[in-house]
Amino acid sequence: MKISEIRPEVYEMAHRAEEACRERFSEIDRVAEINTRRVMEAFQDHRVSDSCFAGTTGYGYDDLGRETLDKIYAQLFGTESALVRIGFVNGTHALTAAMFSLAAPGETVLAVTGTPYDTLRSAIGISGDGFGSLKFYGINYAQVDLAANGEPDYDGIRAAASDPKVTGVMIQRSRGYGERKALTVDEIGRICETVRSVNPHAKIMVDNCYGEFTDVIEPTHVGADIVAGSLIKNPGGGLAPTGGYVAGKADLVERAAVRLTTPGIGGECGSTLGNNRLLFQGLFMAPHIVAQALKTSVFCAAMMDEMGIESSPGVNEKRSDIIQMIKLGSPERMKRFCLGIQAGAPVDSYVTPEPWPMPGYDCPVIMAAGAFVQGSSIEISADGPMREPYIVYMQGGLTYESGKLGIMMAVSAMLEG
Repeated sequence: MKISEIRPEVYEMAHRAEEACRERFSEIDRVAEINTRRVMEAFQDHRVSDSCFAGTTGYGYDDLGRETLDKIYAQLFGTESALVRIGFVNGTHALTAAMFSLAAPGETVLAVTGTPYDTLRSAIGISGDGFGSLKFYGINYAQVDLAANGEPDYDGIRAAASDPKVTGVMIQRSRGYGERKALTVDEIGRICETVRSVNPHAKIMVDNCYGEFTDVIEPTHVGADIVAGSLIKNPGGGLAPTGGYVAGKADLVERAAVRLTTPGIGGECGSTLGNNRLLFQGLFMAPHIVAQALKTSVFCAAMMDEMGIESSPGVNEKRSDIIQMIKLGSPERMKRFCLGIQAGAPVDSYVTPEPWPMPGYDCPVIMAAGAFVQGSSIEISADGPMREPYIVYMQGGLTYESGKLGIMMAVSAMLEG
């Protein structure tokens, strides 16, 4: 399939879909403008200059860019400290480092939004007995499932968090591979208030992946003690080549730093190898790029309405992450959708996605991702586990125009299947 082969009726559907999106697009643009101002103010407050873009090698001592970027992230997240490093190999790595800041052996980490995302289960010790997991080090795990309506179970959270052994609470903002909706920042704030009402000393962590810059505030502005995420998702703006971040209270960020490196070194070392400019420029672009990804997801929702296919969030629903969940109902339809997304990508458009046993998952996963940065979720991609009810999760879009074409290619592929 090629872009030139999009079916004529798909263009007609796209015109109707885009008309349904205009009000939501306006709100997305408003949020992007506010967040761009916040980023610009932080850059100016910390006197970003060309000297910040020079990289370091070896130990990475006195890396002005690295130190300045940490301060900018701390300001944007309203926190005491931040750790922004290319040494984090992915979001799971950054999240695991943050999780280890929450508890010591014998203490308990409580997940209050149900079972965490697949790749974190091995890090916690929910799946298997892997060397180095929370379970391996004697840190206990407890869980509160979401209520039947998909909302946080505040009564259940209050009861579980009152256990004196609970020293850490974990909140997953995005839906992961689940049918639940993403949590808004306001909902995260209410969870924080609920926990603190019975356990004021608990350390609250938020898995912030896919959520940065979708609102004008972040979870750390409403009570979270520490957040973590990936630079090849929202905050890297499509330019960061790798890495992750942790932001929060200074002592917790330092604990995460010693998990990334080693006790006694923490965040003091770590060469940037010439990547500082990409991290700064990506963050500068991030509010706009996130807006492009959100518009792509809204357009996808409208196109699925045209097709009579269930998806979430709806066109006019408030969004707290960049993910669009699409319930396709069969493995064949899932493959066709992913084929279209792949064919609509700028890189590897000729490749046919096939399910495979991806590390960290308990069943084959299909993934369409034609990205400039391998695995980058801020670039248009679609993936999901090959299990009933055969849901695919679409995210990203560096530009709305290219994202729109990718969705149109996916629809064309399904119409041909």
